[in-house]
Formats: sequence, C-alpha cells, structure tokens
Amino acid sequence: MSNREVVVLSVGGMRFVTRASTLQQFPESRLARMLNNGDQEFKLVNGEFFVDRDGTLFSYIMDFLRTLQVSLPTDFSDYQRLQREAEFYELYPLADLLSQERLLKPRLEILEVHFSFQEMQAFFRIFGSCSTTVEMLAGQITVFTGQQSGQSWNSPFPSQKPLIPLPLERPSHHDMVFQCGSDYSAGDQFMARYVSIQPDNRKLINGTNVLGLLLDTLLKDGFRLISTRTVSSEEKVECYTFERMKRPAGLTVTVNQTPSSSRVAQTKRSEAQKGK
Repeated sequence: MSNREVVVLSVGGMRFVTRASTLQQFPESRLARMLNNGDQEFKLVNGEFFVDRDGTLFSYIMDFLRTLQVSLPTDFSDYQRLQREAEFYELYPLADLLSQERLLKPRLEILEVHFSFQEMQAFFRIFGSCSTTVEMLAGQITVFTGQQSGQSWNSPFPSQKPLIPLPLERPSHHDMVFQCGSDYSAGDQFMARYVSIQPDNRKLINGTNVLGLLLDTLLKDGFRLISTRTVSSEEKVECYTFERMKRPAGLTVTVNQTPSSSRVAQTKRSEAQKGK
C-alpha cells in the first residue's frame, strides 16, 4: 500500500487527493505510518482512508505537506485548533511553528507621505512602520536630473537630452526623501528633476502629478487612505496616512536527509521577518 502513487483521504466529509510521497514528507508522522497500515485510527473504506477529524483544518495540513510552509489567510484565527490537529497527526514541526502564533498573525502597517511645495519644486518624504515595504517602494521610485532647455514646471515631457538617475535620500531604514521640479533657471536653462514610479514608465516633473501617481500606487498595493492633514500651513506641508493589514510571509520548514534518520525537520524563520 505504501507504494501506491495516488492516495485519497476522506477527512470530516471532505475529500483530498494527493501523492503518497507528500504524506511521507515526515516518515514518523501518523499520515506516513497510515500508508503502511501502521495506525488503526485511519480506516480504509472503498479505497479511501477515512479520518474522523476536521476537514477544513486538514486543508492547511495538506498545504503544509506540499509546500513545507505555513501560510495562513489574513482572517485566520484558529491557531490553537490547527496546532491540536498537527499534534494529532504527529506533525510536530508544524505544531512548533503554530505555537509561535505572534509570528503568523497579520500586523497593522502604517505609512505616511509628507508632501510640500515651494515655488517650482515639490518635496516628498515617506515614513513606514515596516522597513521592508519602504525598501520595496524605494526600488520602484527613480529620480532623474538634467539641464533642460526651455523647460518649466508645467512642461509635460523632458527634452531629448539624457537624464541622469539620482539615488534617493534614505535618512533611515524606515523613510526616504526625494523631490521633483525645477531647481533654478539661468536664462532659458532649467536644472530639472523628474520622478518615475514603476511600473509606470512616465517621468513626471509636476509635483501634483507625482503625488497622484504615488497615492495610486499605494492604493493598488493594498493600502487604505485613513487620513489627510496639514502639518504646516506656512510651509504648505500635507500628510497622507495609509494603513493595511500585512500578512507575514510563511515560516518554512526545511527537511534534510541525515544518516541517523531518514528525514529531520528543522525550522527557520522566513527572510521576510527582517525589518520588523
């Protein structure tokens, strides 16, 4: 029976079809022993293994066996029940990860955009509670500079002269600073800064347009605008505050082959936990 390639399980009235190798990821678990008739809890009925347990929670068990990763929905709350199911199947690496409930729960993320304008220049500063998000956003934003002939704030496109990309200012891991517009004029020459925000390929010089594209980018990325306020009326500084529930990246289990044991489960935190 352990050699059969496809295995069918009926768990709490729900039907699951998988490979035997998937159930054998952890040879010491009850699911692996089941294939060798090594556990009487599992009854073979009409070619299907009958298990009198929660079928909905078993779907997360199967996802773990297939991916060796714990990735739960944002609204998931049955951590203790799922941990109990993992212990029933003797999948102790999964049970250990579920005991670290705080690492698996979604966290509220706050991001602020400060926008100010002075004459023909616009200034942006972005603060984020999650440094990973700020780092990703910094990778999407590019500032270009160049001397433009006859250009001004309202010029829709840069001239054909090559523009030089500039690095963003990063005062800390949690914020970034950049600006756009015309720095100064000398005759008919303007030293201009353009901003591009991927995946949009346009190079924008007008601060209002850059602000609009930035806000739209954040909304598409799952953020929700919760407030707007004027920080300084004299300096014309506006603040836009966003929030979103960020689902943590799944914690992973690496299964290694060792001489003393066919497979040993070792847990490790996901790289996405950095910057918390």
